[in-house]
Amino acid sequence: MELQMELEMEKEQGNRLLLVDGMALLFRAFFANSYGGSVRRTSTGVPVNAVYGFVKYFMDAVQRFQPTHVVCCWDMGSQTFRTTQFEGYKANRPSAPEDLIPQFDLVKEVVESFGVPNVGIVGYEADDCIGTLAKRHRTDAQVFVLSGDHDLLQLVDDRITVVIMKKGQGNYAIYTPQYLLEERQLTPAQIICVKGLMGDTSDNYPGVRGIGEKTAHKLVQEFGSVDGILSNLDRVSKTIRAKIEADLDMLHLSRELACIHCEVPVELEFSTSNWSVNRAQVVSKFEELEFRSLMALIS
Repeated sequence: MELQMELEMEKEQGNRLLLVDGMALLFRAFFANSYGGSVRRTSTGVPVNAVYGFVKYFMDAVQRFQPTHVVCCWDMGSQTFRTTQFEGYKANRPSAPEDLIPQFDLVKEVVESFGVPNVGIVGYEADDCIGTLAKRHRTDAQVFVLSGDHDLLQLVDDRITVVIMKKGQGNYAIYTPQYLLEERQLTPAQIICVKGLMGDTSDNYPGVRGIGEKTAHKLVQEFGSVDGILSNLDRVSKTIRAKIEADLDMLHLSRELACIHCEVPVELEFSTSNWSVNRAQVVSKFEELEFRSLMALIS
C-alpha cells in the first residue's frame, strides 16, 4: 500500500518510463507456461504459451507502475561486441526450445499492437539498449527497468529504479540506491567490480579463478573498487594476491564485459513511447492468437 501511494505521488509529478527487458520476460513466461512439456497452442497448432505469459507479466507491471511511456528492448542475435572481445561470451547457452522460436516474432507483433516501440540494435544486447535509454531519458521521466537480470542493478540511481521479477506473478524486488545498499552493501558501480572479480557462469566469463562471490563482495566492500584493490594488493592475503596477479588481464576483461554500454545508437523519440493503447488493435491481435481470457486485461 505504501509503495502504491508513493508511485501515485510520483506519477502526479511527471512522466514515468517503463523499460521492459523483452527476452527476460519471454523466456520466463515460456518456462512458467510449459507444464510437463504441455505448450499452449492456437487451433492451428502455433505455440503461443510464452507470448501469453509475456502479456500477463507485461500488463501486471503496467498496472503496478503506472507508466506514461513504455519501451520494450530485445537482443538481436548472439553475436555482439562482447563476443568479439571474448569468444567464449555466452557460448555455454543452449539453443532456444523449438516451440519458443516462432514466438520471438509473435511477441513483437503483440508489443507493437499495444503501440509500444520494439527496440534492438544488432551488435548490442538488450541491456545496452536499456542502459542507453535509461540514461538518456532519466531527465525526461522517472525510469523503471523491468527484468530478471541482476546485471541491470548497475544502472540504479535516484532517477532509475530496477524492478527484478521474482518467483510468482506480481512479485518484485524494487531496487533504489538505498535498497541496493541495504540488501547487498554495494553501490551500483560496485556491482560491475564484483562481477569482474567473480565472473559470471551464466554469461560464461571467468573473472579471477578461485575468487567466488563472497570473497569478491568482501574485497570490493573493503577497498571500494577493482582499482582500489589493485592499488592495495600489499594489504590482501598472499593467496588472493597471487590469484589476482595470475588473472589480471581476465579481471580487466571480465569487468569490461560486465559493464553495460550506455551509448548505443538507438534512434527513438521519447514522444513515440507514449503509453496510449488502441484497444481495438490489441483485441484484434488477441483474437488472432486466441487469447480470449486476456481480454479483461485491456478493458
